[in-house]
Amino acid sequence: MKLKTVKQLVVEAMEVVKTVKADEVKKITDSGTEHLLIDIRDVRELWKSGTVDGARHIPRGMLEFWLDPESPYYKPELKPELPKILFCASNWRSALAAKSLMEMGFDNVMHVEGGYQSLIDSGFKKKEVQSK
Repeated sequence: MKLKTVKQLVVEAMEVVKTVKADEVKKITDSGTEHLLIDIRDVRELWKSGTVDGARHIPRGMLEFWLDPESPYYKPELKPELPKILFCASNWRSALAAKSLMEMGFDNVMHVEGGYQSLIDSGFKKKEVQSK
Protein backbone atom coordinates (compact mmCIF):
# COMPACT_ATOMS: atom_id res chain seq x y z
CA MET A 1 0.00 0.00 0.00
CA LYS A 2 1.41 3.38 -1.06
CA LEU A 3 0.34 6.21 1.21
CA LYS A 4 0.13 9.83 0.10
CA THR A 5 1.99 12.32 2.20
CA VAL A 6 0.39 15.46 3.61
CA LYS A 7 2.59 17.44 1.26
CA GLN A 8 1.19 15.53 -1.72
CA LEU A 9 -2.37 16.19 -0.54
CA VAL A 10 -1.62 19.90 -0.16
CA VAL A 11 -0.05 20.09 -3.63
CA GLU A 12 -3.17 18.44 -5.10
CA ALA A 13 -5.42 20.85 -3.21
CA MET A 14 -3.41 23.88 -4.35
CA GLU A 15 -3.96 22.82 -7.96
CA VAL A 16 -7.74 23.14 -7.67
CA VAL A 17 -8.44 25.60 -4.86
CA LYS A 18 -8.55 29.35 -5.45
CA THR A 19 -5.75 31.03 -3.51
CA VAL A 20 -6.02 34.74 -2.70
CA LYS A 21 -3.45 37.12 -1.30
CA ALA A 22 -4.17 38.90 1.97
CA ASP A 23 -4.45 42.29 0.28
CA GLU A 24 -7.21 40.88 -1.96
CA VAL A 25 -9.04 39.67 1.16
CA LYS A 26 -8.64 43.16 2.67
CA LYS A 27 -10.32 44.65 -0.42
CA ILE A 28 -13.20 42.17 -0.14
CA THR A 29 -13.74 42.86 3.56
CA ASP A 30 -13.41 46.63 3.13
CA SER A 31 -15.90 46.63 0.23
CA GLY A 32 -18.74 45.55 2.48
CA THR A 33 -19.50 42.54 0.27
CA GLU A 34 -21.14 39.87 2.40
CA HIS A 35 -18.78 36.94 2.96
CA LEU A 36 -17.47 34.56 5.62
CA LEU A 37 -13.86 35.00 6.70
CA ILE A 38 -13.18 31.70 8.44
CA ASP A 39 -10.32 30.98 10.83
CA ILE A 40 -9.98 27.18 10.91
CA ARG A 41 -7.07 27.05 13.36
CA ASP A 42 -7.28 25.16 16.62
CA VAL A 43 -8.71 27.19 19.48
CA ARG A 44 -5.36 26.96 21.33
CA GLU A 45 -3.74 28.82 18.42
CA LEU A 46 -6.35 31.56 18.78
CA TRP A 47 -5.72 31.80 22.53
CA LYS A 48 -1.99 32.14 21.87
CA SER A 49 -1.95 34.57 18.94
CA GLY A 50 -5.50 35.87 18.53
CA THR A 51 -7.42 36.06 15.28
CA VAL A 52 -8.36 38.87 12.92
CA ASP A 53 -11.28 41.18 13.46
CA GLY A 54 -14.29 40.01 11.48
CA ALA A 55 -13.23 36.37 11.28
CA ARG A 56 -15.53 33.56 12.34
CA HIS A 57 -13.78 30.69 14.12
CA ILE A 58 -14.81 27.31 12.76
CA PRO A 59 -12.45 24.59 13.99
CA ARG A 60 -11.09 22.48 11.15
CA GLY A 61 -12.70 19.39 12.61
CA MET A 62 -16.20 20.93 12.48
CA LEU A 63 -16.06 22.87 9.20
CA GLU A 64 -17.90 20.41 6.96
CA PHE A 65 -20.40 19.57 9.71
CA TRP A 66 -21.33 23.20 10.41
CA LEU A 67 -21.78 23.97 6.70
CA ASP A 68 -23.76 20.85 5.70
CA PRO A 69 -27.53 21.46 5.93
CA GLU A 70 -28.06 17.72 6.49
CA SER A 71 -25.65 17.56 9.42
CA PRO A 72 -26.99 17.59 12.99
CA TYR A 73 -24.32 20.27 13.67
CA TYR A 74 -25.42 22.57 10.82
CA LYS A 75 -25.30 26.28 11.60
CA PRO A 76 -27.81 28.06 9.32
CA GLU A 77 -26.36 31.48 10.20
CA LEU A 78 -23.27 30.52 8.15
CA LYS A 79 -25.36 30.86 4.96
CA PRO A 80 -23.97 28.32 2.47
CA GLU A 81 -24.43 30.76 -0.43
CA LEU A 82 -21.90 33.27 0.96
CA PRO A 83 -18.31 33.32 -0.34
CA LYS A 84 -16.03 31.57 2.12
CA ILE A 85 -12.45 32.75 2.68
CA LEU A 86 -10.54 30.24 4.79
CA PHE A 87 -7.26 30.74 6.60
CA CYS A 88 -5.02 28.85 8.98
CA ALA A 89 -1.51 29.50 10.29
CA SER A 90 0.21 29.14 6.91
CA ASN A 91 -2.04 27.80 4.15
CA TRP A 92 -1.80 24.02 4.22
CA ARG A 93 -4.84 23.25 6.37
CA SER A 94 -6.91 25.92 4.67
CA ALA A 95 -6.06 24.49 1.23
CA LEU A 96 -7.15 21.01 2.34
CA ALA A 97 -10.29 22.42 3.99
CA ALA A 98 -11.22 24.47 0.91
CA LYS A 99 -10.79 21.40 -1.30
CA SER A 100 -13.05 19.42 1.01
CA LEU A 101 -15.76 22.10 0.77
CA MET A 102 -15.40 22.11 -3.01
CA GLU A 103 -15.88 18.32 -3.01
CA MET A 104 -19.12 18.93 -1.06
CA GLY A 105 -20.30 21.17 -3.91
CA PHE A 106 -19.39 24.64 -2.68
CA ASP A 107 -18.12 26.74 -5.58
CA ASN A 108 -17.60 29.93 -3.59
CA VAL A 109 -14.55 28.90 -1.56
CA MET A 110 -11.01 30.29 -1.44
CA HIS A 111 -8.13 30.32 0.98
CA VAL A 112 -5.51 32.87 2.01
CA GLU A 113 -1.93 32.57 0.84
CA GLY A 114 0.34 32.94 3.86
CA GLY A 115 -2.49 32.46 6.36
CA TYR A 116 -3.02 34.39 9.57
CA GLN A 117 0.23 36.34 9.65
CA SER A 118 -0.22 37.57 6.09
CA LEU A 119 -3.62 38.97 7.07
CA ILE A 120 -2.09 40.79 10.04
CA ASP A 121 0.73 42.09 7.84
CA SER A 122 -1.79 43.41 5.29
CA GLY A 123 -3.55 45.56 7.87
CA PHE A 124 -6.19 43.36 9.44
CA LYS A 125 -6.79 44.30 13.05
CA LYS A 126 -5.76 41.62 15.54
CA LYS A 127 -8.44 40.44 17.93
CA GLU A 128 -7.54 38.74 21.19
CA VAL A 129 -9.31 35.50 22.06
CA GLN A 130 -9.68 34.55 25.71
CA SER A 131 -9.63 30.96 26.88
CA LYS A 132 -12.75 29.82 28.68
